[in-house]
Amino acid sequence: MDMSQKISRKQQILEALAHMLETAPGTRITTSALAKEVGVSEAALYRHFPSKAKMFEGLIEFIEETLFSRITLILAEEQKVATRCEKILLLLIGFCEKNPGLTRILTGDALAGETERLRQRVTQLFDRLETQLKQALREAEIKEGVRTRMTVSVTANLILAAAEGRIAQYVRSEFKRKPTENWSDQWVILSETVFR
Repeated sequence: MDMSQKISRKQQILEALAHMLETAPGTRITTSALAKEVGVSEAALYRHFPSKAKMFEGLIEFIEETLFSRITLILAEEQKVATRCEKILLLLIGFCEKNPGLTRILTGDALAGETERLRQRVTQLFDRLETQLKQALREAEIKEGVRTRMTVSVTANLILAAAEGRIAQYVRSEFKRKPTENWSDQWVILSETVFR
């Protein structure tokens, strides 16, 4: 088997796991069920990933790469702080809307019973998102003279919490209540509230 086939099989396993997380909310995914979904033996799964935790880590890495590469573009392209924050949060909730299975990982719903390391990794991802928002808010104070009504840290936490709430509602509704629905209207009110 050449390298491209190995990469392809790994990708296939991760896509199958994401699909199962989407189609079976509230269900714990077993390696046996995953192997059946992929159409391989459990031993074949373990040739590509030494553990189920490593499969989840592969999905978390995909989420991180997708979000943070796009956030870098947003920060490079947008100058106004309110637009930067809005686009970062819209990216997050839009990504979740398009990837329901991965959203279950972000909310921790799919990680129940998995290793603590995976939950810590997701916590770090959200901490990093909050840091990006803080950075944008701090730069705005310096470059634009735009101030927030509360401290930068409290403001970044509040606006991220609003997006996280939309994401949690999406998972709780079994993906019926779209996180982007009415978000633009809510963002107008939220931004008027947090910026002076």
